[in-house]
Amino acid sequence: MHELVPSPDDVILTGYTLDGPGHGHRLSPSEAPDVLRSDTLGWVHLRAQHPDTPGWIVENLSYLDPTIIDALVAEETRPRVTMVGKGLIVILRGINTIEGEDPEDMVSVRLWIDPHRIVSLSRRRVRAIEDIAGSLAEGQGPRDSAEFLVALVERLTHRIETFWSGVDDEADDLEEAVLDTSAPEIRTQLVELRRRAIILRRYLAPQRDALRGLQGAHPAWLESDDLRQLAEELDALERVVEDADAMRERMALVRDELAGQLSDRLNRNMYMLSILSALFLPLGFLTGLFGINVAGMPGASESHAFWYFCGGLVVVVGLQLAILRKLRWI
Repeated sequence: MHELVPSPDDVILTGYTLDGPGHGHRLSPSEAPDVLRSDTLGWVHLRAQHPDTPGWIVENLSYLDPTIIDALVAEETRPRVTMVGKGLIVILRGINTIEGEDPEDMVSVRLWIDPHRIVSLSRRRVRAIEDIAGSLAEGQGPRDSAEFLVALVERLTHRIETFWSGVDDEADDLEEAVLDTSAPEIRTQLVELRRRAIILRRYLAPQRDALRGLQGAHPAWLESDDLRQLAEELDALERVVEDADAMRERMALVRDELAGQLSDRLNRNMYMLSILSALFLPLGFLTGLFGINVAGMPGASESHAFWYFCGGLVVVVGLQLAILRKLRWI
C-alpha cells in the first residue's frame, strides 16, 4: 500500500498524472499546478485543513466558483454529488482506519472532478485514496476521470461492507448470547452495536442518495460501463443501509428479550422471598410469643419443653408447605 508521508506543512499530500505516456508519474508540488492547467489529466490530493489550501485552489483553479471552494474545504460535510458544468462536486464518506479512533467515525473525502483534472481533499487519512495512489505508483490504476471516480467509490464501499460484516457478526453473537444468558456485560454490547448502527445509517443514507442522484444526472464523460459499475456500488450501499435499519430493529428486539429475562429473574427472586416470608412469619410469631420473659409461660419448668417446641415448629412448617402445595403456590 502506498503511504502518504508528506511534511505536515505541505498543502499537497500526493499527485499523479493519469493519462498519456506519463501515466502514473508522481507530481512534485511545482509540477502539479502546470498539469492541472493543461489538457493532461492530473490528480492532486490536498490537505483540507491546511490554511493555505483555499488560496492554492483559487490560484490554480481560478475558474471554480467560490461556493465550490467553500464546499471542498468546509469543516463539516454531508455526502452529496452536484453537477457543475462538465464537472462534479463529490463528497463521500469512508470508514475511519486511523488507529485509536472509532471506525464508524467516518472520514470525509471531497473532490472536484472533470475530464481534465481531479482535485481531492481530506482532513484525515483515507485508505481508499492511498490505494489509488499505490496502484498509480505501480503503473496501474485509473486512466480517466470516470475510472478514478469508480475506483474511489468501489474502495470506500468495500471497506464499508467489510466493517459492516463484522458488526453484523457481532449482532448475531449477541443475539445467541442473550438466548443463553443475560449477563450484565451484554447490555453494554447491545448499546454499542445500536450506536454503531445509528451512526453508520446517518452517514450512509446521504451517500446512497448522492449515488442515486449521480445515476440520474451525470456528465457525458461518465459512460455506460462506468454507470453500471457505480450502480453495483450503489446496490451494495443500499444493502448496508437496509441492514443498518434492520439491525436497529433487531437490537430493539434483543433489548426487549434481555429486559424480559431480567424481569423474569426479578419476579422469580421476589416470589422466592415471598414464599420464605410466608414460611417464617408464623415461626417468628411463635418464637417471639414464647420468648417473652413473664411468669406463667407453659413448659417453663419442663426439662424437654424446648425440644417439644422445636418439634411443634417443624409441624407448623410441614402444614404450611402442604397448604402452599395444595394452592399450587410451589
